[in-house]
Amino acid sequence: MLPKVNRERLDYPSLGLTRLVAQKYAQEEHWPQGFAHVDKTLSVGTGQEVFDALAEGIMTWEIQRRAGLQVSAPPRAVVGAKIVSGFGVGKLRLPVPCEVVWALEPQTLMGPGGTEMQLAGFGYGTLPGHPAVGEEAFIAMKTAEGRVQFRLLAFSKPAGLIYTLGSPVTKLTQAGVTRSYQQAARALAGGF
Repeated sequence: MLPKVNRERLDYPSLGLTRLVAQKYAQEEHWPQGFAHVDKTLSVGTGQEVFDALAEGIMTWEIQRRAGLQVSAPPRAVVGAKIVSGFGVGKLRLPVPCEVVWALEPQTLMGPGGTEMQLAGFGYGTLPGHPAVGEEAFIAMKTAEGRVQFRLLAFSKPAGLIYTLGSPVTKLTQAGVTRSYQQAARALAGGF
């Protein structure tokens, strides 16, 4: 069951979808039609200590900060928390507002492939003023064998005509931010 969130401000299909996909291997049919999607998994190390460090960095917005974003948010990702990330350089930053639609503190669940694993993370949806419409999730995973992975899930489309016209630049920017999140995950996990 998905949490209650402000549907009037979160205006995109499949609200909370990244939470459902987090425990699966995503297939093309999982994503809303007309939305581009990202599903990247990166191995970052092994062991409980590595998982705990990555999970804590995700839940406290450190992954965004280490990816180069300025973050204004409550101390921890919880359902309903509002976050505004500042994307850009120096004082020239585009505010990108989001709201957490699901949050999962570390716990053991069935993961992709039906195997038991530890998962932690959250997903947030875009709010009015964001250049995209959609959802993004940051997930720490630890397999039964102790392998720790960072998974980034997202689906989005441009929020309006200006952003649609700039979509080639937006796609390049999103690819760069994805790489920055992956580098941040490695650093949080101890620099694997």
